[in-house]
Amino acid sequence: MSGLVVASQLNDQFNALLAQRLPDATIQSLAPGVPDDVPETARVLVALPFRKAGQPFPPRPAGWPFNLKLVQLASSGIDFYPDWLFEGTAVASARGTSANALAEFALAGIFAAAKRLPDIWIDHPDRWAHQPLATVRGSVLGIVGLGAAGSALARLALALGMRVLAVRRSDRPSPVAGVELAADLPSLFAQADHLVLAAPLTPETHHLVNDALLRHAKPGLHLINIARGALVDDDALLAALEDGRLSRATLDVTHPEPLPAGHPFYHHPRIRLSPHTSVLTPDQRDNLAAKVADNLIRFTNNQPLADLVDRQRGY
Repeated sequence: MSGLVVASQLNDQFNALLAQRLPDATIQSLAPGVPDDVPETARVLVALPFRKAGQPFPPRPAGWPFNLKLVQLASSGIDFYPDWLFEGTAVASARGTSANALAEFALAGIFAAAKRLPDIWIDHPDRWAHQPLATVRGSVLGIVGLGAAGSALARLALALGMRVLAVRRSDRPSPVAGVELAADLPSLFAQADHLVLAAPLTPETHHLVNDALLRHAKPGLHLINIARGALVDDDALLAALEDGRLSRATLDVTHPEPLPAGHPFYHHPRIRLSPHTSVLTPDQRDNLAAKVADNLIRFTNNQPLADLVDRQRGY
């Protein structure tokens, strides 16, 4: 580790944490955006997403990838980075650093729907009337994607007595004991009471949730998206909410972000919209610093890197 120079686009608080974990490395701050001023001595770049809403990716800087041997992303997804970032050097993602936060957020959405929160809160005796609620225990949770976040959610849901069904890209068995693998997406949508999208955005998953798929939805299905907004066809979602195929949509992500003023998601009575905030928990910075430090130790010791990005796969 001695002599390793790391150029980091993250803030000073993160860089200080990284320096504590890697006392023999030199951490140099780098401005966010196109890394066109990477120091010649830097071998590793810790990169923030480049994409800005409504704008194309910036062009490849002259000299890329400079003397870099590794780019460590600060996010799990790779869709906010330009293609040229993956050329000429290994790239690793921050997969799993926000898995628990995402799982808890999805579970909170499930409880809010089942217990009709905050609708049941009353502020006047005239509203004092019993209101029927649903139970979470015994309901069916569908999960699209059994990566770190999907697996973390599955464990929590099983502990609560939910039946958990999932689909995943590979044919391998579920990594979580007790999770049943559905035959396909239509089968998953037909059985789930709550369905959570936890898959990466790739060309294959763009508008994965469309009108054709939503026609298989169990009546009253609650859709939760904690992954990427472009997984969902917005028009198809609105139509399914209007005709009752879906009872609610809990969306922490949209496409684009932020949505423009006047977008129907802002005021639809059956949509619960939050500003991509599910991962902003107190442990986020520590988790990311630990992840990056572990990979840099692997890098300097010529060990296999964790969560190397497969550009063809899309994550």
